[in-house]
Amino acid sequence: MRTRVMGTTLAGCTALVLSLAPAHAASGPGHHTPAHAGSDLGRQTLAAGDGWASEGAGTTGGAAADAAHTHTVRTWAEFKAALAPGDGAPRIIRVVGTLNATEGGCEAFEADGYDFDRYLADYDPAVWGYDTPVSGPQEDLRAASAQAQGRAIKAYVPADTTIVGVGRGAGITGGSLQIRNVDNVIVRNLTVESPLDCFPQWDPTDGAKGAWNSEYDAMVVHGSTHVWIDHNTFTDGRFPDSSLPRHFGEIYQQHDGELDIVRGANHVTASWNVFADHDKTLMIGNSDSAAATDAGKLKVTLHHNLFTGVVERAPRVRFGQVDAYNNHYVVKKDQVPAYGYSFGIGFESRLYAEKNAFTLPEGIAAGKILKKWKEAPLTAVGNRVNGRPVDLIAAHNALNPDNPLRSGAGWIPELRTRVDDPRAVPGLVGGRAGAGKVC
Repeated sequence: MRTRVMGTTLAGCTALVLSLAPAHAASGPGHHTPAHAGSDLGRQTLAAGDGWASEGAGTTGGAAADAAHTHTVRTWAEFKAALAPGDGAPRIIRVVGTLNATEGGCEAFEADGYDFDRYLADYDPAVWGYDTPVSGPQEDLRAASAQAQGRAIKAYVPADTTIVGVGRGAGITGGSLQIRNVDNVIVRNLTVESPLDCFPQWDPTDGAKGAWNSEYDAMVVHGSTHVWIDHNTFTDGRFPDSSLPRHFGEIYQQHDGELDIVRGANHVTASWNVFADHDKTLMIGNSDSAAATDAGKLKVTLHHNLFTGVVERAPRVRFGQVDAYNNHYVVKKDQVPAYGYSFGIGFESRLYAEKNAFTLPEGIAAGKILKKWKEAPLTAVGNRVNGRPVDLIAAHNALNPDNPLRSGAGWIPELRTRVDDPRAVPGLVGGRAGAGKVC
């Protein structure tokens, strides 16, 4: 049973003093952390009314953890041990430095007999063609290698847990945080470098020319409720897509998403994060056929996040009532050929986009900000592009007269603590979003 804990959260910038000292033991059910506990990042809870994750009992994470359930970790092995199933008590995990989930390199996961050069030779389209999915010994060995990597890099977060980075240099590289089928989780102040899939699969039937498909999102919220993701930086880091090779004429894609919220996940707030230099960035709902789990759920708030240098999915939405306000979207000059869209309007979605700021270079029209995947109404009000007010739906429809979007999401967000003038958003978000900026 979740213990309700009182914390202290300031709008946009949280007062804290990071400490590695173990916390005092909670006194059992009904215990309330003293008000001054707001100075300890691990003890802070989501403010009342701060987005969908504040619904109902709100999101407190592991703020009630006693000393025995408060951990400081410096390695990936220590981190996974701190996450291991236990007695169900709230826990706080403080991350010091960068945890490397793939320290041994890709070779550590290779199944005996797997040979990438042999894989390329066997499935070269000149040999295999484009009509049939790949199969055979090397594909089997690739799949076994991928399974080994998955077991090593996936870290499963239990209910009633807070994960916080200590100071400005805390983060995870090569790992995939799995928040699956649990309630009440907080993740804050981490720089998360997207995991690099060592063994992407070649699918010759994907599109006209085939494609390399990868696994492993940096963070997945799957079937979980009351999740607060705050002041993190999601990035491809040392391995941007521009650094990846090409095989069979296609990019050897080793990245999947930065954050996926899927399969019945509900009541999630993502605030003051940076999503940087990535392709398929943030997906809310991953299948049009998932109504059994997703209909009436996928309620997500996105506010005061910076999306910079991302190609698409910021977010792409299916089913969910998504409240996106006061975010800053920056499209870089070198993205002009690659940029796809920011908001993807998908099956049964109900997006409410208000007072966001968009910085677009010459060559990117405001009509590209929205992309219609399926018929679904949305509300888009008070948004600005390069400092000027723009009706995003009208801009889309002018660019796509044969495939217009409908206005009117059919709901009005109520769970908000502050809404800033969109003219102030670039400065606010640029100065305060991301890891190391919780102050």
